[in-house]
Amino acid sequence: MPIKEGDFLLVNYTLKVKESGETVDTTLDTVAKEARIHKEDNVYQPKFVVIGEEYLPKSLEESLVGTEPGTKRTIELTPEKGYGARDPGKMRLVPLRRFREKGIDPVPGERVELEGRPAVIRAVGAGRVQVDYNHPLAGRTLVYDISIEQVMEDRDDKILSLVSRRIPEVTKEKFDITHDESDLTIEVPEEAFYLSGLQVAKKSITADLQKYFPTLNTIAFREIYKRGTAEAKGEVPEATAETKAETREAKPEPKTAPKKAERAAPKKSTGRRSSSTTSKRRSQKSKTGTEEETE
Repeated sequence: MPIKEGDFLLVNYTLKVKESGETVDTTLDTVAKEARIHKEDNVYQPKFVVIGEEYLPKSLEESLVGTEPGTKRTIELTPEKGYGARDPGKMRLVPLRRFREKGIDPVPGERVELEGRPAVIRAVGAGRVQVDYNHPLAGRTLVYDISIEQVMEDRDDKILSLVSRRIPEVTKEKFDITHDESDLTIEVPEEAFYLSGLQVAKKSITADLQKYFPTLNTIAFREIYKRGTAEAKGEVPEATAETKAETREAKPEPKTAPKKAERAAPKKSTGRRSSSTTSKRRSQKSKTGTEEETE
């Protein structure tokens, strides 16, 4: 059956720059090693793609529509269909001290993040650094050698792939899921408990699942902390080291009726002496002309 928009795919690809013939990205381990772009911390495997969601360049995904599964193709994208033309207005001169304040020693060609935006260092001068906010592949003609390895049909595979996309540090096989047509529970593995941005990832996963599986009413994340595991790592206080389960649901909590105001408690006696006693003391003071100090 030909590929259509909304299909879940696994694809392998190798990306080259036409002008230089340089290989800049690939999902294949052997190709990465041959091109000397292999990174030990990268996982080389088919890439998960949902057609129409721009997990790859939009024009590339559109070119795959109508293609039969198992097909291998070479697709060329001009700069306008890839990452756009280079914009000279996105070049900036940044004071060198700003890098040093962050503990960065700027090197030409290095990719950095400034003001929340990715950039490439183009040149380092006396006291100033030339920074390029254009995409590294802007202005280049891109050549993709791409093959469609699988069209995903299984519901569990689709769910786990969406989860893994948002939490790439943990393989999808380590997540357990249980569900029926309307309710889904995702058991989060221990490796993910202390990842930075886990709560944001959960919200993104929930939004993805509600988009692609509109019959889901409840999405819950279950985290089980076992006695001794977290304690040994020293990452939770001793009081919370016992076994517990945490479940968060995607649906809003029901509103509760406001509590009635409690009846005001009667005022307690202050233990002060009566006003008649005080009057007698004032009377004594006026007669003697001196002030007594009482305890």
